[in-house]
Amino acid sequence: RVSTRRLFFSRPKDTVVIMPPAAKKAAQAKKIGEGINQKLALVMKSGKYTLGYSSTLKSLRSGKAKLVVLASNTPPLRKSEIEYYALLSKTLVEHYKGDTHALGTACGKHFRVCSLAITDPGDSDIIRSLSAEAPAAAQ
Repeated sequence: RVSTRRLFFSRPKDTVVIMPPAAKKAAQAKKIGEGINQKLALVMKSGKYTLGYSSTLKSLRSGKAKLVVLASNTPPLRKSEIEYYALLSKTLVEHYKGDTHALGTACGKHFRVCSLAITDPGDSDIIRSLSAEAPAAAQ
């Protein structure tokens, strides 16, 4: 005798799920954050980068930095100074959603990271994807 009972409780493929707008935005923000974490991990493996405030400033002054990532709890004076140097060197600045602990973990380190400068993205497309998002956010 064949059992008609389903073993897995999954939705049929043609089912539409309706989410409230706030939940939809939260899900999209989570996807974006995960994407940045994965791209940062790829940069750490295959690219060149500098971690920390002073080395970020050095790479900005020398013009080697292509992207600067700042943690959300970076002190305002440091943040404004890095943003000013990035403006002068025409470097893209990304404000990371997490704090210094989360940014350090995303970089695969066991310490806090306030800022990092990416000089060579390697196999990652982080710079291309963030520069594509920047004009869309400005509109």
